[in-house]
Amino acid sequence: MSAAEYLRKAVEYDVTGRKLESLKLYETGISALFETYKSETDAAKKKYFQSKISEYMKRAEEIKVKIKERQSRGEMKEKIHILANGTGYGYEQIFGKYLDDGVKEIALEEPYLREYYQLINLVRFCELVVSKCRFLSYISVTTVAIPGTSQHHDQKTAFQALTNDLKSRNITLKFDFSEQLHDRQIILSNGYVIKIGRGLHYFLPADKFCLGQYNYDFRKCKETNVDIFYCPENKTT
Repeated sequence: MSAAEYLRKAVEYDVTGRKLESLKLYETGISALFETYKSETDAAKKKYFQSKISEYMKRAEEIKVKIKERQSRGEMKEKIHILANGTGYGYEQIFGKYLDDGVKEIALEEPYLREYYQLINLVRFCELVVSKCRFLSYISVTTVAIPGTSQHHDQKTAFQALTNDLKSRNITLKFDFSEQLHDRQIILSNGYVIKIGRGLHYFLPADKFCLGQYNYDFRKCKETNVDIFYCPENKTT
């Protein structure tokens, strides 16, 4: 798509409340528009492009601030302490009740998505949210990249396969990479923010041919805390 098409769709999604997706489109469109600006020689057009870039950058920053507010503000709704070796703490048991028709966008911040079991946990998370959120259209995942290793190839392959599968279900999956990412949280567009101390990876390996291989409610867990907040004023839909 052209810069104009990216930005037109960004505004459309912004107006309809699809803030996470609109932010990504704003960023892509601004980048493309900046390239046009650099190559333009006509002074009047150059000034126009500069004005539009500033306008779109301002709106993108406003959306970023709103999203960050959702992460830091809100009323504590539930606090769960998962005991070491405890069972019955699958994803649905922990936060499934917060996944509803009001969730159209999800932002997942999970630094560690490189080992096979971590990538499988991501798939299980996606299975749950897709099955529970009928109007889900966008998932944003921020993690740490691992370039230059065999793990990088596995990570890239897994991300592409999952992206393609979700696309066939009319859900856009986007990955961002940050070397400074440490926090683990799930931000839902219905106003809930779920903070898990160990992120998605609080399960111990299941013994071969034992319960827990596929149903995580049977798996023993590592000790961790889960804090769930509700920020009604910061809903993005």
